[in-house]
Amino acid sequence: MSRTRRTNEGHGKVGSALSGIAVALGCVLFLGGFVWGAILYQPYTVPTDSMDPTIKAGDRVLAERIDGSEVKRGDVVVFQEASWGNVPMVKRVVGVGGDKIACCTEQKLTVNGKQIDEPYLPKGESASLTGIRTTTVPQGRLFLLGDHRADSLDSSAHIGDSENGSVERGAVQGRVDALAWPMAGMQKPTGFEALAGGISQPGPVKAVLAAIVAGAVLVLGGAAYGPIAKRSGRSRGASPEPARV
Repeated sequence: MSRTRRTNEGHGKVGSALSGIAVALGCVLFLGGFVWGAILYQPYTVPTDSMDPTIKAGDRVLAERIDGSEVKRGDVVVFQEASWGNVPMVKRVVGVGGDKIACCTEQKLTVNGKQIDEPYLPKGESASLTGIRTTTVPQGRLFLLGDHRADSLDSSAHIGDSENGSVERGAVQGRVDALAWPMAGMQKPTGFEALAGGISQPGPVKAVLAAIVAGAVLVLGGAAYGPIAKRSGRSRGASPEPARV
């Protein structure tokens, strides 16, 4: 066997080994990303337009599984409250325990006397409700409103109930981090940023998606590269036909 042929066969074996490594690593990333996502996130389908335009009826969202104690103002959360129908609902947290809420002064929500800028509300529509006189959120509870204020059964509709229409933190099942399809993150609720406690940081949904996509690319690329490397090595190692006279 010629040295050239041995070298080409060696290149083919290296290519096959690299292909196998790429496929194996890709499988780990791809499956690991799905498992990671399944552990951290729960999908929900939103049945109403109460969060329009942030989330429309029929949209599927990914909610990061968190403890209710982690919820901050501005978060869009999935919760279940017996007095509200005992079904999963999606609303935005605008007040936490101890906050003084009023809505809506000069078409703006007021929290602890500060007017909150809410760019996620429907354009051209008034943010005004029938009117919420200043109410205090009980400790350990949350005050929630839909982004489509005129079409949302939220804390404003339950203001006459016990606990001033608020929901206990323990009712929260997850914090919405993204729309599942088409994939899109939640708009940052910057209006609450200056208040004590600040706002929540985005969850790891982008990292989960990156792991899945990278894994798929490695699996497909590695699977394609192996046969190509073998075929290339064989073609380079083939002896030329003798010249005919």
